[in-house]
Amino acid sequence: MTDQARAERSLTATPKASVANQRSARRAEEDDEDVTPKGETPARERVLALLKRFGWNATSFQILEPGFHYWFDADDACIGYVDTGRAWVAAPPVAAPERFAAVMDRFIAAATEAGRRVCCFAAEERFVAATGWPALQVGDQPVWQPAAWNGILDHTKSLREQLRRGRAKGVAVREVPAEELVPGHPTRARLDALIVRWLATRPMAPMGFLVQVEPFEFPAERRMFVAEHAGEVVGLLGVIPMYARRGWFFEDFLRDPTAPNGTVELLVDAGMRAAVAAGIEHVTFGMVPLAGDVSPVLRAVRRAGRALYDFDGLRAFKAKFRPTGWDRIYLAYPHGESSILAVLDTLTAFSRGGLLQFGVKTALRGPAIVVRLLAVLLVGWTVMLALPTSAPWFPSPAWQYGWVAFDVVLAVALISLSIRWRPRLAEAVTIAVTCDALLTAVEALAYNAPRSQRALDVCILLIAVMAPTVAAILLWNARAHRLSSSAAPSRS
Repeated sequence: MTDQARAERSLTATPKASVANQRSARRAEEDDEDVTPKGETPARERVLALLKRFGWNATSFQILEPGFHYWFDADDACIGYVDTGRAWVAAPPVAAPERFAAVMDRFIAAATEAGRRVCCFAAEERFVAATGWPALQVGDQPVWQPAAWNGILDHTKSLREQLRRGRAKGVAVREVPAEELVPGHPTRARLDALIVRWLATRPMAPMGFLVQVEPFEFPAERRMFVAEHAGEVVGLLGVIPMYARRGWFFEDFLRDPTAPNGTVELLVDAGMRAAVAAGIEHVTFGMVPLAGDVSPVLRAVRRAGRALYDFDGLRAFKAKFRPTGWDRIYLAYPHGESSILAVLDTLTAFSRGGLLQFGVKTALRGPAIVVRLLAVLLVGWTVMLALPTSAPWFPSPAWQYGWVAFDVVLAVALISLSIRWRPRLAEAVTIAVTCDALLTAVEALAYNAPRSQRALDVCILLIAVMAPTVAAILLWNARAHRLSSSAAPSRS
């Protein structure tokens, strides 16, 4: 099969030519638009042909997914990248290793001409060694030798037990042929529904660049395994090739919230056994972000971001399958460029072009960090309400301290929700905050507004009304998000 292809010959570096003389041959092309001149091979077909010769990195095949632009250097090198508006954030080049340095030099020249910076994400050791670029370790990537899988199972009782559980629950895994992945096929409809349900369980908004969920591009080049239970698709393992490495990247692990224990383990087992049958020598599950020997700053980011992304849990999940080793993954950038700007450019690429917009979308999903922030803000507001200086804002002391008592209870409930989401408590808190917003608005209009004479008074009133209103919107969205993520699978 195509995912077993090797690079059959090595290429020497092409003579260095000026950017101006080769600009038309190496122009950036976008796969989302039909801009290929008549008689030329479409950009993604050209990329696929190069991948079959030089696709070595785990992420190499992912540049065929939507959203990438392509820059070609002659006929033996290309780079897939995302244009953030300020930078070209690239995946490692698809080329012979001895060409890396020259290809990246010309890519930088093209980016500079377009007014863009450059950085390269998901680079491995050989890219850093070939280019000599400064590099920031951004994670670790586990690797396996599929031939050792049976030995791993023999020495790992917990994995054997999970496989037993999954089989006992009636979970069955099968490989899906490419013809079932075309739009309109019942299997494809079930898989699309599974993806929607799985994305709904994520605390962050969907991301782009190298982590988007697009398991149906070039289906003939992929392998896909599905777990089925009681006639429903409850799990998916998407596999993409690393042609020049005789390897597979287990790219997508999707598990329905209702899937029995052992579902993912059964998928991994099926994938590993298929890899052995196909003669695959190298398997990876992809990078664990901010794992390994990262800088102190990135370790601090990892600790601060745990409410949004379970870095430690992801590493533990991959480690339980007993990898044979861990490869370091880097963010590399040219000499003279800033590592801080490289990180920001990369985050912008992952956020689909806008960090602020991504932050708002994530906040509206209602993750624990947002609920916790609401609780902290409410505590501060409640303390201020309890002060004697706040008495003029209320019709009577009983009214004032009634609000204080209500906010104390509400703050405790929000803190409890941030620790563990409970649907009934979430519904009660959401209704209470909505009532808070309505009553505050009525009080502000009927009692406070006629007595407000200073600009500061008006500002305080606006804050008092807007705060519970925004909180109510966030909580309703959080509740809807949680309900959609826990919904039972629907038959197609």
